[in-house]
Amino acid sequence: MYAIIDGGNVPSGKVKVSGAKNSATRLLAASLLTDGTVELSNFPTRLIDVQHKVDFAEKLGAVIELDHVTETARISASGINSPLLSRDDYDVPIRTTYLLAAAQLLRTGSARIPYPGGCPIGGGAAGARGYDLHIMVWEQLGATVREEADHIHISAAHGLNGGEIKFPISTVGGTENALISASIAKGITNISNAYITPEVKDLIKLLRAMGCDIAVSGSSHIIVRGDGHPLSGAHMEVMSDRIEALTWLVYGILSAGNFTIERVPFDAMEVPLIHLEHAGVDLLRSSSAIHVTPDCLTSGTVQPFELACGSFPGVISDMQAFFVLLGLAGAGTSRIYDYRYPERIAFVDELARLIVGENLQAERGKITVNGPAQFRSGIANSTDLRGSMAVVMAALCATGQSRIDNVQMALRGYNDLDVKLRNLGATIEIFSDQETTVQSGSTTKHEH
Repeated sequence: MYAIIDGGNVPSGKVKVSGAKNSATRLLAASLLTDGTVELSNFPTRLIDVQHKVDFAEKLGAVIELDHVTETARISASGINSPLLSRDDYDVPIRTTYLLAAAQLLRTGSARIPYPGGCPIGGGAAGARGYDLHIMVWEQLGATVREEADHIHISAAHGLNGGEIKFPISTVGGTENALISASIAKGITNISNAYITPEVKDLIKLLRAMGCDIAVSGSSHIIVRGDGHPLSGAHMEVMSDRIEALTWLVYGILSAGNFTIERVPFDAMEVPLIHLEHAGVDLLRSSSAIHVTPDCLTSGTVQPFELACGSFPGVISDMQAFFVLLGLAGAGTSRIYDYRYPERIAFVDELARLIVGENLQAERGKITVNGPAQFRSGIANSTDLRGSMAVVMAALCATGQSRIDNVQMALRGYNDLDVKLRNLGATIEIFSDQETTVQSGSTTKHEH
């Protein structure tokens, strides 16, 4: 899948931030822990990651209705089982497959899940497999884990039991898995060194609404009291996506746009907004919206900056690519460090294809940006979700036609991306493979 973009248009109008991808997919997994019905509003129904998770949950026996008009998900999971599926069924390209184990364990004492997929952004502290901490969670709650050729098999014939979960590093995915698994375990579970992001707070909010007893102490200790039974049905609104909100902000600054960003989750992105302010960006904001115009640049340009990506409440690694883009509009040299995922630099080479001159240098854990830079049209590939969106934004700001390959990476995290861009005045079309090619700057249709 790829995008053909005719860049250079100045965006105007309004864009609404959708429900957060990193919350919605977790809430969907938690919704499977009840025999009642869970309804999630402000749900990003068109995300590719959502569609993959819905598809697999339905193979397990869940009934899920997605309403694209009202942006609502309605989940009924009383029919969930733990079937042995085909190798193709276990080929699911998302990272959070481990969250689908608890619902199966609750009903059958057995769970079969795909190995985690997702963005290849480099190795993690959990080991080469990248899911060791999830195995630790299940085993600490009394389960037995067996790694099969095409799936992970978790067994707890008499259900999960409360236990002590002490993470050696702060981990979002591990914290989410521990919360969901402990919610249907019998007894008290203590989770130490938990990583409580805004999206994890959203997960805790839903689990509490479903009847789970969860206490949070300080910033990293969670106590869950479970009774080993299914939870209750609930209704909740998904929080807005802080990464998407930042994406639109940076796009507006780069493109000299004039548009309003609605449903901005200010509480979840206070520090990133402070960094924008320190870079000379003066935002016109209301209680839930930001209006971006060229006048937002108080000195007429972005001021060079240095920042380090790390843990919430700071600038998280998923925001790195957008601060790199911001630096390209800077009046000098900016440096962006990433201590959490230092290998997350592959997108820089692709972004450089859409820039005149050598304005980017990347090394492990550090990206140096020499601004100001000029964007140019061209062909670039997607390396990961946020890197894909970065090259899409560069193409939108360049005059002429560009092609972004593997743009499905961006569609994993941006709900109705092409529709939102066209509503702002951009010219973008998304094609499946073999549908269109770009040769010598022209578009050629192929017959089927």
